[in-house]
Amino acid sequence: MTPFAIAGVQMYVNALQSNVEGMIHRLDVLMARFPWTQMVLFSELAPYGPLDKFAQAPQNDALETFCEAARKHRVWLIPGSMFLRDPETGLVFNTAVVINPEGEIIKRYSKMFPFRPYEAGIAAGTDFCVFDVPDVGRFGLSICYDIWFPETTRELTAQGVEVLLHPVLTGTTDRDAELAIARATAAQFQCYVFDVNGLGAGGVGRSLVVDPSAHVLHQSAGQEDMFPIEIDLNMVRRQRETGMKGLGQVLKSFRDRSVDFSVYDRNSGTDAYLQTLGPLEIPQQGTRAGLHVDVPAETVQDAPAFKGMAFDPLTGAPLAHTAAPAQTATAQKEATPEPLAPTSLGNEQQTSG
Repeated sequence: MTPFAIAGVQMYVNALQSNVEGMIHRLDVLMARFPWTQMVLFSELAPYGPLDKFAQAPQNDALETFCEAARKHRVWLIPGSMFLRDPETGLVFNTAVVINPEGEIIKRYSKMFPFRPYEAGIAAGTDFCVFDVPDVGRFGLSICYDIWFPETTRELTAQGVEVLLHPVLTGTTDRDAELAIARATAAQFQCYVFDVNGLGAGGVGRSLVVDPSAHVLHQSAGQEDMFPIEIDLNMVRRQRETGMKGLGQVLKSFRDRSVDFSVYDRNSGTDAYLQTLGPLEIPQQGTRAGLHVDVPAETVQDAPAFKGMAFDPLTGAPLAHTAAPAQTATAQKEATPEPLAPTSLGNEQQTSG
């Protein structure tokens, strides 16, 4: 067994003032209650909240404070993420750091998939984050919306990542879907997933820890929570060799695949359908984007099912009954109107707005 204790901290995040002092306080409480904790993970944008107007410099006082706290408690610390502004380009990135027990920043990771179009103006990172905890195992970091793109986790696990650290800020109605994705990710890539959300301006909570069998080890509710979980990385290694419950060995199956996926070649034309989709933008009131609805052609009403009643063939409205002399079959045939030709209206499509 290779045990290692990771704690998630689900805390209230204020949007208009710094949360750094509150994070340090909760870290102190956590380590006093659970001194056996070896790594601590906070939620996305926990230090300064979700507004990029509070973007910090790449080197700032908060990072120094976090480094000092990691050194004090001798823990690995991932203090969520924060908006950092590149001094040369002016671009703002959503960036997390990994701090070792010596208080050193050993890795930085910028979110690859900002939640566009809602996070307009936030630049996307391009470098993956993989780091080793000596004598324990290999860890990877992704942020919130990144997990919706399984390619990000595949890149990490192909490099041997056994634990996916996943700080999130989800305050929207898709949290249920995100929880399902977290469980699926654990099973697909045979790894632990630590999915830590915030509260208030930091999300709706419901943080989640999942093992490589997609078994939920812990799920928070909608209040503050700190949850240290001891994981066993031998479970990851065993399952990757023998399969989940002795069944699917998905990483080896992918390694031994007979196909390369042309969709990842941007020049292949395989993604031609994607090019037909509209721009990545926030929907507006009354939008009909994607609703290409055919207007049905007008049809002639069926013959009346009972005596003494007739219908207008165009409108379907009942006609007043009038007595008429009997007609021969030939006369009735001549009096029967020809079927209406379909109008061009039925072949037209409404365009999206």
